[in-house]
Amino acid sequence: MAVETDIVAVAAPTGASDSYVDWPAIFAGIVLAVALGLVMLTFGSAIGLSMVNFSAAPDVSPVWVAIAAGTWLLWVEVSCAMAGGYLTGRMRRRMHDATEHESDVRDGAHGLLVWAGATIVAVMVALTGLGAAVNTAGSAAATVTQAASNVAEGGIDNATAYFTDALFRPAAPAAGAAATPTPPAAVGTAVNISDARGEAARILTQSAANGAVSDADKAYLAQIVAGNTGLSQADAQARVDQVLADAQAAKDKAAAAAETARKTSVLAAFLTAASFLVAAAGAYWAASMGGRHRDEGTVFADVFRRY
Repeated sequence: MAVETDIVAVAAPTGASDSYVDWPAIFAGIVLAVALGLVMLTFGSAIGLSMVNFSAAPDVSPVWVAIAAGTWLLWVEVSCAMAGGYLTGRMRRRMHDATEHESDVRDGAHGLLVWAGATIVAVMVALTGLGAAVNTAGSAAATVTQAASNVAEGGIDNATAYFTDALFRPAAPAAGAAATPTPPAAVGTAVNISDARGEAARILTQSAANGAVSDADKAYLAQIVAGNTGLSQADAQARVDQVLADAQAAKDKAAAAAETARKTSVLAAFLTAASFLVAAAGAYWAASMGGRHRDEGTVFADVFRRY
């Protein structure tokens, strides 16, 4: 007896031929992450929480300022990435041709795409007119750092001008003496004041480059200072020693400032890169949770209710 068998064609699941990447859901997550980030950064800037202008007490180390600002940036990036990732995972259309584990991986991958897209948008915003204030502040900081480096390395024409002026200040008049003493011709080496200042400036610049002043240069500086200021040879020598000590102290301070700026920049860059990586992990996890809540039909009745 022949048995008739009806062959029924099973239609492929809707969307089975579509791409596994749900771009509309990804774009929605990117928009949420970027918008939330702009709001949080604007609010943070208003209360002094900014990598560019972080409010702190004057005696707080710049390293701790960088750590505090980096922590704030980390919290903002992770929060925004997780919010965008969760939204994408919740809205992604699931392809019913994969195991639960594979579906979780795909949800997480969508979260990573949200993080990547939001990061690219944030960089583009920072490089456009909306980031002009940040760029201006960064240029100012770079200028200060460069100036400090120049002083530390000996390119200090403007800096030596101050110390040259200090060398040729007139001697203070003694009590009851005339206001402008006349330098004794027998003391020191009297030369044209412009020539003396120029030569002294060159000696100071050379000493800054070499890190020390030779004894011959010190003696010569004392001679021309004594011959053009009215100081005795001993007082002129004492002034030269004091000015050279002050110049060295200024150089050391500038070098320390440049080193601090360098360390702070390195630390800020490291914290920024680390925050990006942590935000990527947060976006992956949040998107996976959003996909799980989507599959389980999780509702938040206390937050989202019908009115």
